[in-house]
Amino acid sequence: MKILLTGATGYIAQRLLPVLLDKGHEVICCVRDTARFNYSKYRSSAISAVEVDFLKPSTLQNIPADIDVAYYLIHSMSTHKNDFEKMEEISASNFRDRIQQTKVRQVIYLSGIVNQESLSRHLGSRRNVERILGTGTYSLTTLRAGIIIGSGSASFEIIRDLVEKLPVMIAPRWLNTRSQPIAVKNVIEFLSGVLLNEKTFNSSYDIGGPDILTYKQMLLSFARVRGLKRRIWTVPVMTPKLSSYWLYFITSTSYSLAQNLVDSMKIEVICKENDLREMLSVEPVDYEEAVREAFRKIEMNEVVSSWKDAFASGILDTEISKFAEVPVHGCYFDRRELSVADVEKALERIWSLGGTRGWYYGNWLWGLRGFVDKLSGGVGLRRGRKNQNELSAGDALDFWRVLIADKEGKRLLLFAEMKLPGEAWLEFRIDEDKILHQTATFRPLGLWGRLYWFSVLPFHAFIFRGLIRKIA
Repeated sequence: MKILLTGATGYIAQRLLPVLLDKGHEVICCVRDTARFNYSKYRSSAISAVEVDFLKPSTLQNIPADIDVAYYLIHSMSTHKNDFEKMEEISASNFRDRIQQTKVRQVIYLSGIVNQESLSRHLGSRRNVERILGTGTYSLTTLRAGIIIGSGSASFEIIRDLVEKLPVMIAPRWLNTRSQPIAVKNVIEFLSGVLLNEKTFNSSYDIGGPDILTYKQMLLSFARVRGLKRRIWTVPVMTPKLSSYWLYFITSTSYSLAQNLVDSMKIEVICKENDLREMLSVEPVDYEEAVREAFRKIEMNEVVSSWKDAFASGILDTEISKFAEVPVHGCYFDRRELSVADVEKALERIWSLGGTRGWYYGNWLWGLRGFVDKLSGGVGLRRGRKNQNELSAGDALDFWRVLIADKEGKRLLLFAEMKLPGEAWLEFRIDEDKILHQTATFRPLGLWGRLYWFSVLPFHAFIFRGLIRKIA
């Protein structure tokens, strides 16, 4: 069977893709930049990628006409732009118009649970997308989920940040809102189970786990699983804006995502009864077991995907490959070289940079830079990394984004997603003479960019000199 997978580099799609391949399907992945797609993760020849930007109708002609099923897994909730509803509407309309020109029989859409008239912007947009997709000439199957719990999911990571960092919480009153979380394992089982299942054609289903919990109960249950004692008091005085800042500064989420989450968290998200679980023989996992399973994946370094895979920098939204060519004109550089005694060990250190291991030298300064970035509305240093030993193009690495991760060619190139008056790259390369080249490149934006570069020169001299020595 030939399947089109949209949002192929997203959190859910990266989990669904290996399941579809294991079942013997041919999968065509829609990505905005094929340079970001890592074929090496999948041991199958039945996979290909096409470049599609659903905001640009002309690019949708790259979608083949002989597909049987299409998964629509696109959303813009964490976009840095404020018009995500319009973006989602245009994307859905363009997708519908192109996909009904193909031989597709079924479209499967993962939406959000909508069970009251007064919806958040996020949930209202999801419902509008479902309406648009429902006007096509194919059969539509919609699965509606609430909080998804799994290693790397935004909900899981936010809960983790709150519980592990704060022994005592003075929290907004929306922590008393009820929700019905679902394990990511069950989401994938439902998504794969409805595939060309004619009983599910032109139908929608709410999917959730067996527990209905308030957000406060979720935090306390999470703490119980981790063996932590936590105290939480809710207060009515926190406005949505204050609540968003509260989430933004304490957790690794972006401010735009925090805003949309707070907006949605004020609304109860509870499943309506349906027979899909029995139809597909899916055994729902309870909340605490979902948390335990997420930590098993983390401890085994097997986090398949993360919400942080989404770009934080708007300039990288389209073509990551355009920024893989580091500029040489109009730039400032910090170039350093050292002889390497053991190339393999040096590569291991380079590929293990950031996350829980830190940056080997002057970590307090890296932390301070991350804190300043957070204060200015940036991503900060808390994103960490998805896998402590592996890197791929497109991965988040603290406040950097991986552009090139060529271990065989002994080269790692990072692009800064922190708030800067310009653009910055950090490159590590080991040549045939066992010389490690470490280059920081900064392309300033106007006078402020130039002033910024000279103001941080003393810190660069300290941390970059120490960093290359530790690696070499």
